[in-house]
Amino acid sequence: MTNKMLKFTDLEQESPVKRVTDKRKKDFKEIYDDYINDKAKEQSSRCSQCGVPFCQIHCPLSNNIPDWLKLTAEGRLEEAYKLSQSTNNMPEVCGRICPQDRLCEGNCVIEQSGHGTVTIGSIEKYITDTAWEKGWVKPINVRKELKESVGIIGSGPAGLACAEELRKIGYQVTIYDRYDRPGGLLIYGIPNFKLEKNIVERRTKLLKDSGIKFVLNFEVGKDKSLKELKSKHDAVLIATGVYKAREIDLPGSQLKNIFPAMDFLTASNKKGLGDQVNLFDNGTLNAKGKNVVVIGGGDTAMDCVRTAIRQEAKSVKCLYRRDKENMPGSAREVGNAEEEGVQFVWLSSPKKFIGSDKVREVEVNKMMLGEPDQSGRRKPILKDGSEFKIDADLVIKSLGFDPENLPKLFNEEALKVSKWGTVKIDLKTMQTNLEGVFAAGDIVRGASLVVWAIRDGRDVAEQIDKFISSKRNKKLGEAAA
Repeated sequence: MTNKMLKFTDLEQESPVKRVTDKRKKDFKEIYDDYINDKAKEQSSRCSQCGVPFCQIHCPLSNNIPDWLKLTAEGRLEEAYKLSQSTNNMPEVCGRICPQDRLCEGNCVIEQSGHGTVTIGSIEKYITDTAWEKGWVKPINVRKELKESVGIIGSGPAGLACAEELRKIGYQVTIYDRYDRPGGLLIYGIPNFKLEKNIVERRTKLLKDSGIKFVLNFEVGKDKSLKELKSKHDAVLIATGVYKAREIDLPGSQLKNIFPAMDFLTASNKKGLGDQVNLFDNGTLNAKGKNVVVIGGGDTAMDCVRTAIRQEAKSVKCLYRRDKENMPGSAREVGNAEEEGVQFVWLSSPKKFIGSDKVREVEVNKMMLGEPDQSGRRKPILKDGSEFKIDADLVIKSLGFDPENLPKLFNEEALKVSKWGTVKIDLKTMQTNLEGVFAAGDIVRGASLVVWAIRDGRDVAEQIDKFISSKRNKKLGEAAA
């Protein structure tokens, strides 16, 4: 091991090269070049092989990171891939979009000692992309087909991960989604420069080739009620995610050209996929030539500002009520946005929107920071008499997401939800108050990370299997008696 690993004292951290800023901000291609094999092996060898692997501990999936880094350093890439995918249904996605600086890499021991973190995410991406190229990624080979079926509502990361795990066991799995493509947030919410859509499409194709059925353009409550789906399947999973935009109740909010973040991102992604998007084509959801103001400081806000840059906006400003150090979004993404020309207006909060028909300006309050709140971040406090104005032709609200009213939407008023609208579950079984109906992902925990959705999907698959197996064994016992 000492020949191959612990090279962090001799080797400097080296991330994949970023494409030149002037070029990358003119297209929607991913911004990082790929590692070559020698460089991936070299950077993997910097791992210190800790006795207590904090990278693994701080990974929601508990990925066996030190071991697949060691295998990569030794040139055993196929084994590295098999180990990586054993705990992660979409390592090529997580390698691209996980906020590694807040999770595995942010807790790397050699990072804490000042040597620079192991580039875990980039190596994970390299391992899996190589696996696809080499043909190591295969459809599921079901050893024994089971007669029981599971219906999954939502084809985002939680639904896809659950479907894959259940299919491995042999269940008949059908995924229902209201959109025209599977993938949920991965397809329509995340821009290409972070996650090119062919990456998602090849993964969903693999699941189709594994025998998982997709029913698209299907709305639960309209095409079939939740009760009808429940009668059709032995178990049902609700994995819809949360898409309802949080509103901002300020004077002028009713003005035109003020949109939720998902409207803006979905239009851009659909256009990139070759769809006809009228609101983009007529300029409404196209930032070209406009003064764009994005309100918010999370990862979705970063997606919006960087998309606007690529759409050739006249100017792009991001308003955030705290400072840079107290921002919830990835520091890496903020850095990328700054490089590409986004102007961050720190310690600022919108007061009102100004215009006769369409928004023309945003009046902004200056803020200052007080004592830390429950999140641990310092609380923003209004600074009296500090108002100023910013030109705005397009305002994008990125203030987070809330659940839709699922009991009403699904025609199932008996479904219990929390005061925030998230679906209530038994934390042990992940079952709702309705027998045989489970829930997982953001619709349970609230808006969160893709990696947590994958973890929830894997966990709920285990609970669904236990539920169906218990019922099957009970029937067999009764028949034997």
